[in-house]
Formats: sequence, C-alpha cells, structure tokens
Amino acid sequence: MKQLTINIADNKFDVFLEFIKALDYVEVADDEEKALEELQNSLIQVKRMKEGKLPKQSAEDFLNEL
Repeated sequence: MKQLTINIADNKFDVFLEFIKALDYVEVADDEEKALEELQNSLIQVKRMKEGKLPKQSAEDFLNEL
C-alpha cells in the first residue's frame, strides 16, 4: 500500500476527508484522523496567537503543564 501526503485548505478538510472515506480503495486510520485533527487545531491556535487573537503562554507555564 502506498501513502500520500497532501495539503488541504482548512475550510475544505472535513469535506475532503468524508470524500476519501467513501472510496473503497482508500483506508483512513482512525488514529491518524484524530492526530491530524489535533495537529490542525494546534496550528490554528498558533496562527491565532501570531495574530494576537489568543494570549501567548510562557515557556514556564507550558513546561508546568507537562
């Protein structure tokens, strides 16, 4: 089985994912889907922080959460 990495606009991601799930020759692993969603959410948060729409977290606070 081959793998493919693609970049999809945020606003089209869910529609595209549903489309490829409908194809009988494509396998989408649940853990990969969840990881992709979490990564996408993280990237959105970083973008919002850069735009000043979300407060930035200090490194000390971040490490304390770990």
